[in-house]
Amino acid sequence: MTTAQTTGPRPRSFRAPAPLGGRRPTPRGARSSGRSTRTALAFLAPALVILGVFVVWPMVSALQMSFTDASGFGQAEWVGWDNYVRIFTDADVRDAVVNTVVYAVLFTPTAVVVALALALLLNDPRLPFRGLFRTALFLPFIISLAVAALAWSYLIDPQVGLLHYWLRGVGIDLGNVLQDPALAMPAVALVAVWKNFGFYMVIFLAGLQDIPGSLYEAAKMDGAGAWSRFRHITLPMLSNTTAFVLIFAMIAALQAFDQIYVMTGGGPYGSTQTVVMEIYESGFRQLELGFASALSYVLLLATLLLSVVQFVFFGRREEES
Repeated sequence: MTTAQTTGPRPRSFRAPAPLGGRRPTPRGARSSGRSTRTALAFLAPALVILGVFVVWPMVSALQMSFTDASGFGQAEWVGWDNYVRIFTDADVRDAVVNTVVYAVLFTPTAVVVALALALLLNDPRLPFRGLFRTALFLPFIISLAVAALAWSYLIDPQVGLLHYWLRGVGIDLGNVLQDPALAMPAVALVAVWKNFGFYMVIFLAGLQDIPGSLYEAAKMDGAGAWSRFRHITLPMLSNTTAFVLIFAMIAALQAFDQIYVMTGGGPYGSTQTVVMEIYESGFRQLELGFASALSYVLLLATLLLSVVQFVFFGRREEES
């Protein structure tokens, strides 16, 4: 008995009919992703609003103000690039730039060298109470710079300062440091070093702990001394960390204001008048808000330039490695 085979079109796979309106239902994963995005935006919205109101909008307003002669009173008039031209021709701004460079030269290498030396010392596992020393040296970083400057002002005061009292005991009399044009800038730079070296020290400690101990053991077996190990192993392996700390310290030096405002107010005779102090004087005392805004944007561009140098340096280092 033979079975008859029917011929005809092959059956097609079943496809669910489209709902009314012609749209197919959204997959569950897409619905979950969309819901997560909306939830994230809902949580971010308050922070974004605050950033927009207190950061983005003031920056945009300051940029617009930098092209005017705004003083805070009356109607501001558009002056174009006049404020920016004045920045590169004004003698006070030129002196402030020179003072900022002097401050950066005093602060940056001193803070980096002190931080690296202490990091090397505190990285030695044979040192007792390492954790205590690390905490104690890091504590100044969490103190407000204005508060630290006020304390140091009393310490170096020629009448009631403990530092002057101790120095006089060994026959050294510095006089009124903050009123001496030659000593005022080193004094305010010293306060900044005392305030920030602990933070840089922690960064160096992190870099030191990433160096394999086998390199030092191999160098010791080859007869390398402490200085040779430092020069040929520690410094090369810390090159990225050192570059980061240097650029970070230079950016901090460009923004020097707090301790200078508290300790000297820009004096004596303008010897500690930095760029940020000049912005403060122009904007809040001389009421030249347009000029102060232009000067602040030039300082912002200088800071961004240092940041770009940092990114380029790290990018090349990563490509080489």
